[in-house]
Amino acid sequence: MALHMLIDNKHLCNHDKRLSCSNCRLSSLCLPISLELDELDQVSDVILRNQPLHKGDYLYRGGSTFSSIFAVRSGSVKSVYISEEGSEQITGFYLPGEILGMDGLDNNTYRNSAIALETSSICEIPFNKIEALNQQIPSLQRHLFQLMGREITNDQQLISLLTKGSSEQRITTLLLSLSSRNHRRQLSSIEFLLPMSRTDLGNYLGLTIETVSRVFSRLQKQGIIHTERRLVSILEFDELKSIAAG
Repeated sequence: MALHMLIDNKHLCNHDKRLSCSNCRLSSLCLPISLELDELDQVSDVILRNQPLHKGDYLYRGGSTFSSIFAVRSGSVKSVYISEEGSEQITGFYLPGEILGMDGLDNNTYRNSAIALETSSICEIPFNKIEALNQQIPSLQRHLFQLMGREITNDQQLISLLTKGSSEQRITTLLLSLSSRNHRRQLSSIEFLLPMSRTDLGNYLGLTIETVSRVFSRLQKQGIIHTERRLVSILEFDELKSIAAG
């Protein structure tokens, strides 16, 4: 669910272009926390804060020339790989404070398309500007490598999950991932909105929507979670972790 704030003398809207890295509460997630104030200003100066995307809008399309990486400021985005036959495979979901577009680093072309799941504000970071800043701010380059490593780890975990995990393991692992990512943003780790539809969730996890619905119903009957539309409440955290671990 996108965050909407009224603009007054004390608050800036999440979509307001005057927002800078120094007053963004998510900067510690997408930027190195070791940056000094003047370094933070240098980074902020090269970031483009464009108009918000609406649900279904493309941030970039697979096959287009790589030029920037992106940080989600509010809302959520999914990455989708579209095969030559036209079939779609969702490859990831990105929440506020998370970086996407790294798939374009391989051959200077975005492999996936990025599509807004809801009204979302995005920070665009031109990669040529990052390369110049890396020479001035070494910690920025290290942080970029860490983000790339995290993407590789996430890809490996997804492949492992899709090839070995049961439907219960796949869904509980995703719920635990969302819980952890909300905790990093200092939000509730036990009650949160699913940014994706169950159809998208099934596509991502390699499950039918019927299987997804059955697993959610079973977890709810067992008293492990409670769901109300897209709102999920984790009632038995240890049980959820036990199922995910197999």
